[in-house]
Amino acid sequence: MSADDRAVSKKRLDQFREACRRIGLKITHQRLVIYSVVADTAEHPDVETIYKHVRRRLPSVSLDTVYRTLWLLVDLGIISSLWPQRERTRFDANISAHHHFVCTKCGMIRDFYGDERRPLKIPDAVKAFGHVERTHMEFRGLCSRCSKKEESHQTGKNQNKIKKETIS
Repeated sequence: MSADDRAVSKKRLDQFREACRRIGLKITHQRLVIYSVVADTAEHPDVETIYKHVRRRLPSVSLDTVYRTLWLLVDLGIISSLWPQRERTRFDANISAHHHFVCTKCGMIRDFYGDERRPLKIPDAVKAFGHVERTHMEFRGLCSRCSKKEESHQTGKNQNKIKKETIS
């Protein structure tokens, strides 16, 4: 973990502690460990990944405890959940205004920040449903790594096709 990553993680843990104090939520050791697993990564981990990392520090913790804690933190606005990605909900400790890029092949999710001076225009059709409290943009496509793999695979296919045509 780089110095910048450690600074971000510390800032998130400080924000977690402050949010818990503000709303009167007891900061238990389990909650702190579960939150820190989410806060220490930019990977937007799913619950199984979080559980696996929490168990390294708290071997007796149950999957149910991890689930309940994560959903409590979501309900309190301390973390956010991302929509099902490959049938798993992903969690994010970065609750500042940001958006996501999602790789449709490997499932990688990365944060990016837009021009906050130009907020997303809310369509009139959405306004008819109610008051919008926040917006979120999600871009889906192939990440650089998957794009390179696909290009490499296509290049190999084309070379095989040329060899077959030459032989014929």
